[in-house]
Amino acid sequence: MAPDETAAPPPQDESGARSGTQSIERVVGMLRVIASRGRRGMRIADVVSVSGLPMSTCFRMLQRLELEGLAIRDPLTRKYHLGPLLYELGLLAEPGYRLSQLCEGPMRVIADLTQDTVYLSERRGVESICTSRALGDYPIKALTLDVGIRRPMGVGAGGLAILGALPEAEAAEVLEANGAQYSKFGEFDPAFLQAAVAESRKRGYSFLDSAATPGTAAVGVAFPPRNPVAAISVAAISTRLGPERRVEVAKIIQKQVRAICGLLESQGSRSAL
Repeated sequence: MAPDETAAPPPQDESGARSGTQSIERVVGMLRVIASRGRRGMRIADVVSVSGLPMSTCFRMLQRLELEGLAIRDPLTRKYHLGPLLYELGLLAEPGYRLSQLCEGPMRVIADLTQDTVYLSERRGVESICTSRALGDYPIKALTLDVGIRRPMGVGAGGLAILGALPEAEAAEVLEANGAQYSKFGEFDPAFLQAAVAESRKRGYSFLDSAATPGTAAVGVAFPPRNPVAAISVAAISTRLGPERRVEVAKIIQKQVRAICGLLESQGSRSAL
Protein backbone atom coordinates (compact mmCIF):
# COMPACT_ATOMS: atom_id res chain seq x y z
CA MET A 1 0.00 0.00 0.00
CA ALA A 2 1.39 3.37 -1.03
CA PRO A 3 2.00 5.87 1.73
CA ASP A 4 -0.60 8.60 2.10
CA GLU A 5 1.10 11.75 0.77
CA THR A 6 -1.52 13.95 2.38
CA ALA A 7 -0.98 12.53 5.83
CA ALA A 8 0.41 14.87 8.45
CA PRO A 9 4.09 14.42 9.29
CA PRO A 10 4.83 12.53 12.49
CA PRO A 11 4.81 14.77 15.55
CA GLN A 12 8.21 16.17 16.40
CA ASP A 13 9.67 15.30 19.75
CA GLU A 14 9.05 18.31 21.99
CA SER A 15 12.48 18.14 23.56
CA GLY A 16 14.06 18.08 20.09
CA ALA A 17 12.10 21.16 19.02
CA ARG A 18 13.11 22.95 22.19
CA SER A 19 16.75 22.03 21.64
CA GLY A 20 16.61 23.31 18.06
CA THR A 21 15.08 26.59 19.21
CA GLN A 22 17.77 27.01 21.84
CA SER A 23 20.45 26.40 19.21
CA ILE A 24 18.99 29.13 17.01
CA GLU A 25 18.83 31.49 19.97
CA ARG A 26 22.48 30.80 20.77
CA VAL A 27 23.59 31.45 17.19
CA VAL A 28 21.65 34.71 17.00
CA GLY A 29 23.00 35.69 20.41
CA MET A 30 26.56 34.98 19.28
CA LEU A 31 26.12 37.12 16.15
CA ARG A 32 24.79 39.95 18.29
CA VAL A 33 27.79 39.65 20.60
CA ILE A 34 30.17 39.96 17.64
CA ALA A 35 28.15 42.88 16.26
CA SER A 36 28.23 44.71 19.61
CA ARG A 37 31.73 46.04 18.86
CA GLY A 38 30.83 47.25 15.39
CA ARG A 39 33.66 46.98 12.90
CA ARG A 40 36.32 46.72 15.60
CA GLY A 41 35.74 43.00 16.05
CA MET A 42 36.18 40.84 19.15
CA ARG A 43 38.80 38.41 20.40
CA ILE A 44 37.51 35.10 21.68
CA ALA A 45 38.21 36.09 25.30
CA ASP A 46 35.91 39.10 24.83
CA VAL A 47 33.25 36.90 23.23
CA VAL A 48 33.39 34.58 26.25
CA SER A 49 33.15 37.53 28.66
CA VAL A 50 30.22 39.21 26.93
CA SER A 51 28.26 36.06 26.07
CA GLY A 52 28.73 34.33 29.41
CA LEU A 53 29.24 31.00 27.61
CA PRO A 54 32.15 28.61 28.29
CA MET A 55 35.28 29.04 26.17
CA SER A 56 34.81 25.60 24.57
CA THR A 57 31.25 26.42 23.53
CA CYS A 58 32.22 29.79 22.07
CA PHE A 59 35.12 28.23 20.19
CA ARG A 60 32.92 25.54 18.60
CA MET A 61 30.21 28.05 17.68
CA LEU A 62 32.66 30.51 16.17
CA GLN A 63 34.33 27.77 14.15
CA ARG A 64 30.97 26.73 12.71
CA LEU A 65 29.96 30.33 11.99
CA GLU A 66 33.23 30.73 10.07
CA LEU A 67 32.53 27.65 7.98
CA GLU A 68 29.07 28.97 7.12
CA GLY A 69 30.33 32.47 6.23
CA LEU A 70 28.45 34.09 9.12
CA ALA A 71 31.66 35.11 10.88
CA ILE A 72 35.24 35.75 9.83
CA ARG A 73 38.45 35.81 11.88
CA ASP A 74 41.20 38.28 11.05
CA PRO A 75 44.46 36.25 10.91
CA LEU A 76 46.53 39.20 12.17
CA THR A 77 44.41 40.62 15.01
CA ARG A 78 42.67 37.29 15.77
CA LYS A 79 39.45 39.25 16.12
CA TYR A 80 36.10 37.93 14.93
CA HIS A 81 33.89 40.03 12.67
CA LEU A 82 30.52 39.47 11.04
CA GLY A 83 30.90 37.38 7.90
CA PRO A 84 30.12 38.04 4.22
CA LEU A 85 27.04 35.79 4.14
CA LEU A 86 25.21 38.19 6.44
CA TYR A 87 25.85 41.02 3.99
CA GLU A 88 24.63 38.92 1.07
CA LEU A 89 21.47 37.90 2.90
CA GLY A 90 20.93 41.49 3.98
CA LEU A 91 20.83 42.63 0.37
CA LEU A 92 17.94 40.26 -0.28
CA ALA A 93 16.14 41.20 2.94
CA GLU A 94 16.38 44.93 2.27
CA PRO A 95 12.93 46.58 2.31
CA GLY A 96 11.56 48.92 -0.34
CA TYR A 97 13.37 51.79 1.34
CA ARG A 98 15.91 52.16 4.09
CA LEU A 99 15.23 54.62 6.86
CA SER A 100 18.85 55.73 6.79
CA GLN A 101 18.44 56.80 3.16
CA LEU A 102 15.33 58.84 3.94
CA CYS A 103 17.10 60.50 6.86
CA GLU A 104 20.31 61.33 5.03
CA GLY A 105 19.27 64.81 3.87
CA PRO A 106 17.66 65.93 7.15
CA MET A 107 20.61 64.61 9.14
CA ARG A 108 22.99 66.59 6.95
CA VAL A 109 20.93 69.73 7.62
CA ILE A 110 21.10 69.10 11.39
CA ALA A 111 24.87 68.53 11.22
CA ASP A 112 25.35 71.77 9.26
CA LEU A 113 23.20 73.81 11.65
CA THR A 114 24.60 72.41 14.90
CA GLN A 115 28.13 71.62 13.65
CA ASP A 116 28.01 68.54 15.89
CA THR A 117 27.65 64.77 15.34
CA VAL A 118 24.23 63.45 14.34
CA TYR A 119 23.12 59.84 14.85
CA LEU A 120 20.19 57.79 13.62
CA SER A 121 19.12 55.05 16.03
CA GLU A 122 16.54 52.43 15.09
CA ARG A 123 14.61 50.15 17.40
CA ARG A 124 15.33 46.42 17.26
CA GLY A 125 13.18 44.71 19.87
CA VAL A 126 14.46 45.88 23.26
CA GLU A 127 17.66 47.29 21.74
CA SER A 128 18.54 50.26 19.58
CA ILE A 129 21.08 50.16 16.78
CA CYS A 130 23.00 53.03 15.18
CA THR A 131 22.27 52.88 11.44
CA SER A 132 23.67 56.20 10.23
CA ARG A 133 25.90 59.08 11.28
CA ALA A 134 26.59 62.58 9.97
CA LEU A 135 29.54 64.71 11.10
CA GLY A 136 29.43 68.43 11.72
CA ASP A 137 32.32 70.87 11.29
CA TYR A 138 33.07 71.55 14.95
CA PRO A 139 36.72 70.50 15.50
CA ILE A 140 36.06 68.48 18.68
CA LYS A 141 33.71 65.66 17.68
CA ALA A 142 31.65 63.40 19.93
CA LEU A 143 32.16 60.05 18.22
CA THR A 144 30.31 57.97 20.78
CA LEU A 145 28.88 55.41 18.34
CA ASP A 146 29.84 53.56 15.19
CA VAL A 147 27.28 52.50 12.63
CA GLY A 148 26.11 48.99 13.50
CA ILE A 149 26.58 49.29 17.27
CA ARG A 150 23.71 47.89 19.34
CA ARG A 151 22.86 48.89 22.87
CA PRO A 152 20.05 48.16 25.32
CA MET A 153 17.34 50.71 24.58
CA GLY A 154 17.86 53.73 26.79
CA VAL A 155 21.66 53.70 26.75
CA GLY A 156 22.25 56.81 24.67
CA ALA A 157 20.00 59.74 23.82
CA GLY A 158 18.49 58.05 20.75
CA GLY A 159 17.36 54.92 22.57
CA LEU A 160 16.20 57.02 25.53
CA ALA A 161 14.11 59.21 23.23
CA ILE A 162 12.39 56.10 21.81
CA LEU A 163 11.72 54.80 25.33
CA GLY A 164 10.25 58.14 26.35
CA ALA A 165 7.90 58.14 23.36
CA LEU A 166 6.58 54.60 23.96
CA PRO A 167 3.44 53.91 26.00
CA GLU A 168 4.35 53.64 29.68
CA ALA A 169 3.54 49.92 29.92
CA GLU A 170 5.66 49.08 26.87
CA ALA A 171 8.57 51.19 28.12
CA ALA A 172 8.38 49.39 31.48
CA GLU A 173 8.59 46.02 29.69
CA VAL A 174 11.72 47.14 27.80
CA LEU A 175 13.36 48.37 31.02
CA GLU A 176 12.61 45.07 32.74
CA ALA A 177 13.87 42.98 29.80
CA ASN A 178 17.17 44.90 29.72
CA GLY A 179 17.63 45.00 33.49
CA ALA A 180 20.75 42.85 33.60
CA GLN A 181 22.35 44.65 30.64
CA TYR A 182 22.10 48.23 31.93
CA SER A 183 24.60 47.65 34.74
CA LYS A 184 27.36 47.34 32.13
CA PHE A 185 26.93 50.99 31.09
CA GLY A 186 28.01 53.44 33.78
CA GLU A 187 25.14 55.23 35.48
CA PHE A 188 22.37 53.27 33.81
CA ASP A 189 20.49 51.63 36.67
CA PRO A 190 16.67 51.23 36.84
CA ALA A 191 16.10 54.29 39.03
CA PHE A 192 18.23 56.53 36.79
CA LEU A 193 16.51 55.30 33.63
CA GLN A 194 12.99 55.65 35.02
CA ALA A 195 13.73 59.25 35.96
CA ALA A 196 15.34 59.92 32.56
CA VAL A 197 12.36 58.45 30.70
CA ALA A 198 9.95 60.60 32.75
CA GLU A 199 12.00 63.72 31.96
CA SER A 200 12.07 62.83 28.25
CA ARG A 201 8.26 62.56 28.19
CA LYS A 202 7.94 65.88 29.96
CA ARG A 203 10.32 67.76 27.63
CA GLY A 204 9.45 66.03 24.35
CA TYR A 205 13.11 65.11 23.81
CA SER A 206 15.79 63.17 25.66
CA PHE A 207 18.95 64.55 27.20
CA LEU A 208 21.94 62.76 28.68
CA ASP A 209 25.18 64.24 29.99
CA SER A 210 28.24 62.09 30.76
CA ALA A 211 26.01 59.04 31.34
CA ALA A 212 27.47 56.55 28.84
CA THR A 213 30.54 58.57 27.77
CA PRO A 214 32.11 60.99 30.27
CA GLY A 215 32.38 64.56 28.98
CA THR A 216 29.81 63.99 26.23
CA ALA A 217 26.18 65.10 26.12
CA ALA A 218 23.41 64.38 23.64
CA VAL A 219 19.86 65.38 22.73
CA GLY A 220 17.45 62.97 21.02
CA VAL A 221 14.02 63.08 19.36
CA ALA A 222 11.99 59.95 18.53
CA PHE A 223 9.70 59.44 15.55
CA PRO A 224 7.08 58.89 14.22
CA PRO A 225 4.95 60.15 17.12
CA ARG A 226 2.31 57.39 17.16
CA ASN A 227 4.66 54.45 16.72
CA PRO A 228 8.25 55.45 17.54
CA VAL A 229 10.69 53.17 15.74
CA ALA A 230 13.71 55.44 15.53
CA ALA A 231 15.32 58.60 16.86
CA ILE A 232 17.75 61.25 15.73
CA SER A 233 20.23 62.56 18.27
CA VAL A 234 22.95 65.19 18.36
CA ALA A 235 26.05 64.50 20.46
CA ALA A 236 28.68 67.03 21.49
CA ILE A 237 31.13 67.74 24.27
CA SER A 238 29.17 68.61 27.40
CA THR A 239 30.09 72.30 27.39
CA ARG A 240 28.34 72.73 24.03
CA LEU A 241 24.98 71.48 25.29
CA GLY A 242 24.14 73.77 28.18
CA PRO A 243 20.46 74.44 29.11
CA GLU A 244 19.77 77.07 26.43
CA ARG A 245 21.57 75.41 23.55
CA ARG A 246 20.11 71.97 24.19
CA VAL A 247 16.61 73.46 23.75
CA GLU A 248 17.76 75.11 20.52
CA VAL A 249 19.26 71.85 19.25
CA ALA A 250 16.08 69.94 20.15
CA LYS A 251 14.03 72.38 18.06
CA ILE A 252 16.38 71.91 15.09
CA ILE A 253 16.02 68.12 15.35
CA GLN A 254 12.23 68.30 15.78
CA LYS A 255 11.88 70.37 12.62
CA GLN A 256 13.83 67.86 10.56
CA VAL A 257 12.00 64.93 12.18
CA ARG A 258 8.74 66.43 10.92
CA ALA A 259 10.24 66.46 7.43
CA ILE A 260 11.25 62.80 7.81
CA CYS A 261 7.75 61.87 8.97
CA GLY A 262 6.41 63.53 5.82
CA LEU A 263 8.75 61.40 3.73
CA LEU A 264 7.62 58.28 5.59
CA GLU A 265 3.97 59.08 4.92
CA SER A 266 4.78 59.67 1.25
CA GLN A 267 6.57 56.31 1.04
CA GLY A 268 3.63 54.61 2.71
CA SER A 269 1.16 56.18 0.28
CA ARG A 270 3.18 55.09 -2.75
CA SER A 271 3.54 51.52 -1.46
CA ALA A 272 -0.22 51.29 -1.06
CA LEU A 273 -0.83 52.07 -4.75
